[in-house]
Amino acid sequence: MPRGYGKNTTGWLHWHSARAGKTRSWNAPSVGEQVLVLCLGGELDAGFVLPGIFSDDNPAPSASADALHWSFPDGAVIEYGPETGALKATGMQTATIEAAVKILLSTPEVECSAHLKAKTFEFSEGGKMTGNVEHSGGKFNSNGVVVDNHDHGGVQRGGSRTDGPELRQRNTSA
Repeated sequence: MPRGYGKNTTGWLHWHSARAGKTRSWNAPSVGEQVLVLCLGGELDAGFVLPGIFSDDNPAPSASADALHWSFPDGAVIEYGPETGALKATGMQTATIEAAVKILLSTPEVECSAHLKAKTFEFSEGGKMTGNVEHSGGKFNSNGVVVDNHDHGGVQRGGSRTDGPELRQRNTSA
């Protein structure tokens, strides 16, 4: 689509990007965004666009001179404020992080405010569970004892206490 101002009209012009080689970024100028067109030698068709000039119609989204702030048309925001040390990503419907080998969260605490679902899990240094916990669909093993299906030896009716649980294999060939 040609662009024009007054009597000057050009074909599509390339715009400046942060990176356009082996490492590439994409952030096209928006319709209505104020830009600067550089035309080396004065030839408009050989010009390129430098986007990112704030205006009254598109004001700066942050007052911090140090913050990194990206605002998107759907309301999502990614922001890092060095004065607080906080990285914030809000307003997304979904987020996906894929890694071929591992994702490491190195922090004293990770908090999930709602439902946490994992295909498998492993605790390596202990932990604590509080609240109601429901188990179904498989054996529940604690220190070699299948908790949901085990025997107690030395049981007598009356006020006697039982011995500890006996280890036995659960019959799974039903």
